[in-house]
Amino acid sequence: MEYYALNQYLQDTFGEKVYKIALDGGFTCPNRDGTLGTRGCIFCSGAGSGDFAQCRALSITEQLARGKERLAGKYHGAKYIAYFQAFTNTYAPVERLRALYEEAMSDAQVAVLSIATRPDCLSDEVTALLKELNRRKPVWVELGLQTIHEKTADYIRRGYVLAVYDEAVRKLKEADIQVIVHVILGLPYETKDEMMETVSYVGKSGADGIKLQLLHVLEGTDLEREYLQGKFRTLELEEYARLVADCIAILPPGMVIHRMTGDGAKAKLIAPVWSADKKRVLGALQKAIAQKSR
Repeated sequence: MEYYALNQYLQDTFGEKVYKIALDGGFTCPNRDGTLGTRGCIFCSGAGSGDFAQCRALSITEQLARGKERLAGKYHGAKYIAYFQAFTNTYAPVERLRALYEEAMSDAQVAVLSIATRPDCLSDEVTALLKELNRRKPVWVELGLQTIHEKTADYIRRGYVLAVYDEAVRKLKEADIQVIVHVILGLPYETKDEMMETVSYVGKSGADGIKLQLLHVLEGTDLEREYLQGKFRTLELEEYARLVADCIAILPPGMVIHRMTGDGAKAKLIAPVWSADKKRVLGALQKAIAQKSR
């Protein structure tokens, strides 16, 4: 079974491997500042899913420099993706967003500006800014959908209905901006069929890429409390690998697979413990995909 992996897409587009540097722009989230709630999504860490991002006390220029230093031992290319990862990275006045984004794009080695956000935090003004910047360098917007099922969305405290996602994708595609969608596999109480329905929906929604992310339980989250109370179980490695292979099989051939798993900071990881062994996980995924191809 062939699929279009991110590394291949980057090679095709830029002629070389391109590494991502995760940035923290000092944002918050409507699920944390009281607009929609104060506790965040049920699975979200205190870092707002930015556990691997640079320190927010540093300027964007300094964060990029530190990221390059960290990658120097394994990457000798000259192109990077500036990835605004932590919290909701369009949730601020347009003037502040412009200053942060342009600071990142001013680095000659930054080939792509990638912005993680919520579909309900894309005003017309923000979309217009992204459209303008996209004329200078490619802009990717990563939308946290996680699931199409409202019962699960309510449970994880996502804070918006599916129609908001549809409208966000429509607006971004009209602006000629690449859309990447985050989906979590293994959310509590969802069946395999429901997970597959979410992936199928994303594949037909107009998105350019997808991140398939394993549900992992992090210390200090509300999800941890429910897990420790025995209210749900996490997926086993082989089970997850087969699920990913099945998901990839129903996606459009040209959709870029940006991620097939995901892990949390090891110091905060509660479950599943196997997710911390990246080599083992990738091996299981490739095996399941190869078996699916037979």
